[in-house]
Amino acid sequence: MTKYILQSGNVKDFPEKIKKYNEEIFRDFLSGNKEEKTKSESVKVLFCIFSQPREVWETKFELYRKSVNVGVDVAVEAKLAMPDEFTEQCQWADVIIIVGGDDELLQHRMNKFDIPKIWEGRVVTASSAGSNYLVNSFFTCDWRKIMDGRGIIQIKFIPHYKSYFGDKDPRGPIDWEKAYKELKNYGDKNLPIHALEDGDFVVIEK
Repeated sequence: MTKYILQSGNVKDFPEKIKKYNEEIFRDFLSGNKEEKTKSESVKVLFCIFSQPREVWETKFELYRKSVNVGVDVAVEAKLAMPDEFTEQCQWADVIIIVGGDDELLQHRMNKFDIPKIWEGRVVTASSAGSNYLVNSFFTCDWRKIMDGRGIIQIKFIPHYKSYFGDKDPRGPIDWEKAYKELKNYGDKNLPIHALEDGDFVVIEK
């Protein structure tokens, strides 16, 4: 059983949501739970930044690593995911974090892997474009269109819902209600839509 946590993005802007999100990521590893770690053990966390340009990975990794266990009493051993080692790194990890960025770039880099097999039984959490990648279909805020995801989780997804995302864009603000209607009418109309405001998340196990 793999635990998926799909987060909308920008959780860093909401201190009360950061703690709740981190608690969910590490819940199974805390005292009294099924994957409990002793005080001398660390939770192994793999940061996948494939959705962003290669030259920023190390800088972003240091930022993410410092905040991943805020509000949670757990030790963390973190690694930066690399495409030529990704399969083996997923086997090493307890938790895999797929960060946001560009949807098309993430799909380009991730579609070559045997997903979800390579991370079976892990905690996989994703934000924004990372969440988009895992679902059946989604509205992409960057490209402002409906796209197909990998289909690992059979839902539809809208990140950053009703946020100020894109307000400074020359294209103008996003019409969220229009995006919702377009996604609702796309593909399988029976699939549930998770339109999450910034920092919110949904947990799905499968």
